[in-house]
Amino acid sequence: MSKLGGYLRLMRPVNCLMMGFAVTVGAVLASPNLSGVFWPNLTYGVITGFMLTAASMVINDYYDREIDAINEPNRPIPSGLIKPKEALAFAFTLTATGFATAYLTNTFCFVIATVAWIVSVTYVTVGKRSGLPGNFLVSICVATPFIYGSYTVANLLGLNVLIFASMAFLANTGREITKGIVDVQGDRINNIQTLAVRYGEKAAAIAAAFFYLSAVLLSPIPWLSNIVSLWFIPLVALTDFGLAASAFMLLEDFSRENARKVKRIVLLWFIVGLLAFVVGAVR
Repeated sequence: MSKLGGYLRLMRPVNCLMMGFAVTVGAVLASPNLSGVFWPNLTYGVITGFMLTAASMVINDYYDREIDAINEPNRPIPSGLIKPKEALAFAFTLTATGFATAYLTNTFCFVIATVAWIVSVTYVTVGKRSGLPGNFLVSICVATPFIYGSYTVANLLGLNVLIFASMAFLANTGREITKGIVDVQGDRINNIQTLAVRYGEKAAAIAAAFFYLSAVLLSPIPWLSNIVSLWFIPLVALTDFGLAASAFMLLEDFSRENARKVKRIVLLWFIVGLLAFVVGAVR
């Protein structure tokens, strides 16, 4: 593999593109027709999401290089393709680029980007082993791009964006706790204090179900507040059914195999919920 290929692997481009897409979705929710949108701001926003995500991925590999030397020796740093100092320099360049485009967008976007980067790096460096606090940090990183996208084009946080970001935070926290059930054996060996490790799989399943159902309880607010169209209802109803069913599936069977199944299914319901808000924004 070439050195360029090694840098690309460090970035995890698919993850970066997903964050850029999330910023775009936030912009669409804030301004459905994108009429009157200052397009350079949206472009800067997508670049910021891409670059700061890439930076956090590189920093993650830098801090995990000793673990990867055992578990994934073919990763760019443990394989020797990219030196640790080169990875840090690359992360700095990506971070500087992301901050520059955030600054070019507007002051508040720069503040959001800075806070999001701090949260991401905190998780990568010290939050992974903390269990539930680490789950919250991941969920903040998942929810923030939608809020950021809203501020790139509207310079405000609409109620629909806030509710969707909150639902994303809650559902993703439930998913992260579910992942802890799947990984409980390895996490216990590595002293990663997930809920499943500290209190057992049953308690973790109850906590995950609580977060899934909390996300469901937020879903009627956009309709009751008359900020979405009728098209919102069927898709969000499907999302609610899916999340509720996933919660009860996990409560009935909190085995590792079933938790893995629930973790995958919940991602599908998250995507359906995303479509519900995007479609519902169009009037």
